[in-house]
Amino acid sequence: MQTSAEPAAESDLTRACPSAEVVALLTEWNTLQSGIRRLTYQVLADVEARAGVDPSAFQVLWFLLNAPGRAARMHELAQILGFSSAGTTKVADRLADAGLIERSPSRTDRRVIYATLTERGLDVAATSALALADALRERVTNTLGTVQFEALVSAIGSLSNDPARRAPDPSHRS
Repeated sequence: MQTSAEPAAESDLTRACPSAEVVALLTEWNTLQSGIRRLTYQVLADVEARAGVDPSAFQVLWFLLNAPGRAARMHELAQILGFSSAGTTKVADRLADAGLIERSPSRTDRRVIYATLTERGLDVAATSALALADALRERVTNTLGTVQFEALVSAIGSLSNDPARRAPDPSHRS
């Protein structure tokens, strides 16, 4: 039995200490994910400052702005936001109270509730989207340049499990 004063066996050290290559990979991953998290926070804070729409509300408005008929099931909104049903309901309550969305039951399934942008919601969503575009220009494309930004988007998109979101394979030209 090893006491705290005894050195660890070589195999224990190898298992406990990743190689320099693994440390470099994990450091790069940490830089990427923390950078994206900070950037997301910053641009959504910019949207809130410019358009008066908090990040959760903006995500709902943006999703509905791009949804067919500018409507979606509440369950879809919960999935997009990564919120519980209760959390999604709170955001939807705030948006409905502000006159930005209307909720209505499905005609075919009583269990399904739809959220739909109102005309005012459409205006606020469009204003917020323009605020996001401005923030992205200021914080991202002015720094990286359009070509590098598009390359970054393409590279990250190629990692998606959703084939529709994957970047096209340049080796398969038509």
